[in-house]
Amino acid sequence: MALKELWQRLNKLDRIIVVALLILCVVLFVVVGLRAPGQSVQVRQGDDVIYKAPLAVDLKVDLEGPLGITELEIIDNQVRIVSSPCHFKICIGMGKISRSGEIIACVPNRLLVQIVGQSSGAKEQNYDLLSR
Repeated sequence: MALKELWQRLNKLDRIIVVALLILCVVLFVVVGLRAPGQSVQVRQGDDVIYKAPLAVDLKVDLEGPLGITELEIIDNQVRIVSSPCHFKICIGMGKISRSGEIIACVPNRLLVQIVGQSSGAKEQNYDLLSR
């Protein structure tokens, strides 16, 4: 009942904004959900691939960067950064990735973790922009 009362209090523009945001959320949910699951993970430093592994194998690996060691963890076909020497730890906060094309970037330590699927072999670098 409270939702109906709230809806009646909104003016026409407010209702249009609410409906547009709901539609946008549904569209984004569908688009993100349509990505293919990843097959492997590759870690780049600059233009070089410094590590590559299948997602099916659970493991932890230490990756050397300019600031020190970044610890990468692969568990249950998902990849995340567990620890990093960078100051703000944004790469740790990016969470787990598992779908083709998803990335985690540790810019201060110059590491790019990317999920690669079967269809992304030709589009190996499908991210928009990297900072050097």
